[in-house]
Amino acid sequence: MKLKIIKEPLLEFGTGNHVCPRTGIENLGVYDKRDELRRSELRIGIVGRGEGVDLLDIWLDNCVTGIAGKGNSKLPNLFKGFGGMNEYYGFSTKLLYSPQYTRTLQKSELIKILKTTNREDCVNKCVELYYEQIQFLSENRAIDVIVCVLPDDIFVALTTRTDRNDNDDTLDSYQEHNFRRLLKAKCMHLGVPLQLVREKTITSEKNSSEQQDSATKAWNFCTALYYKGNRTVPWRLIEDKYKPKTCYIGVGFYKSRDGETVSSSLAQVFDEFGHGVILRGTPVSLDKKDRRPYMDEIQAYELLNGALLEYDKALMQMPARIVIHKSSKFRQSEIEGFSRLLEEKGIRTKDYVSITDTSIRLFSEKEYPPVRGTLLNISESKGILYTKGIVDFYKTYPGMYIPNPLKIDTCENDSSLEDLCKEILGLTKMNWNNTQLDGRLPITLECAKKVGDIMKYVDENEKPQVSYSFYM
Repeated sequence: MKLKIIKEPLLEFGTGNHVCPRTGIENLGVYDKRDELRRSELRIGIVGRGEGVDLLDIWLDNCVTGIAGKGNSKLPNLFKGFGGMNEYYGFSTKLLYSPQYTRTLQKSELIKILKTTNREDCVNKCVELYYEQIQFLSENRAIDVIVCVLPDDIFVALTTRTDRNDNDDTLDSYQEHNFRRLLKAKCMHLGVPLQLVREKTITSEKNSSEQQDSATKAWNFCTALYYKGNRTVPWRLIEDKYKPKTCYIGVGFYKSRDGETVSSSLAQVFDEFGHGVILRGTPVSLDKKDRRPYMDEIQAYELLNGALLEYDKALMQMPARIVIHKSSKFRQSEIEGFSRLLEEKGIRTKDYVSITDTSIRLFSEKEYPPVRGTLLNISESKGILYTKGIVDFYKTYPGMYIPNPLKIDTCENDSSLEDLCKEILGLTKMNWNNTQLDGRLPITLECAKKVGDIMKYVDENEKPQVSYSFYM
């Protein structure tokens, strides 16, 4: 066994490199700032009740002018103030929002939803209420992203109620009915990404202990808006000129809403710069012994073939190297299907990497957890990697709970375990919903998880959006 700490990967911004997304944007500007044809305005649509719309207007005003960091903090790099989202600073983008881009929900309709006792009916009515206004904005206004403000009492009604039989204390036959997932799936065909936010999150009142500080919320909120609205990336991984052009693919599985249907496979394709497309796979089988989903050789072949076709369409060339991340162990049938296709395509360099949970933990003599990037080599093909832990740039551990490391298993790999773990650590920083250095999963599998949550609500006959911005 060998213990090593992988150096925090650098990110590339408009005029330079840095390890931290916030500091990079603040001092160096967003990555696409160097593109002379980039858009410098972001049109925001708004849907919510009157009070929620007023709160969001105030919140957006604060996001434009800037929000101070956590007062008297001894950790300035962690609790960095937000300098503002405008054309003069950081994002170099002007936020445009006005009553013309706003649709207000009727209070009487919200009261009806609150009086609905059946949770499924409650969710359906709320989805229809928001969908009607989202549809109007997307079809009648030139907007880039729609922010839906959810009242706190509606949020509680949508998330805490259960459906029970009047004559029985047992739960009825259950079918997942998640408001956020159902709304995003229903609105997908409209072609405008959504950003959902609770009134509680954007209130001007003093933050409660369970909430982030206002500046941190602004960093995450505005970065997500920028990515969703501009369909571009605010930062990217630094290109290694000595490595072959790489395509990263995440493979995960999701169950149907009733939990009964055989899981389906899906793939997310990313180039080394973070641009990705979404693919939906075919129904798969469950292993008779451990009940885990897996692909047969034909399914693995077709899934990878579809991924490479999308990559070729986007970049007009095939990659020289393929890295496949999977949220479970690779089966022989999957290896054979992937390898057969790569041989046909003439792609010689490949790495199959299984990324799963583990019960193994590392402990130090101090009370703090291991440093983020700590790698324990168990063998040439197996390791334990901490993607959450102490961050040197923050001078502390930014999490609330004891971090759980990842188990990394490689097979059919041409790269070393350490190099593959360096890539995984870098890909944990490519989630534009989070600007803090505490992402646990690489974007390949983080995306797979979020896409699977929503894809189960997308009708089989409907073509899903290929951009991650519609799922995050």
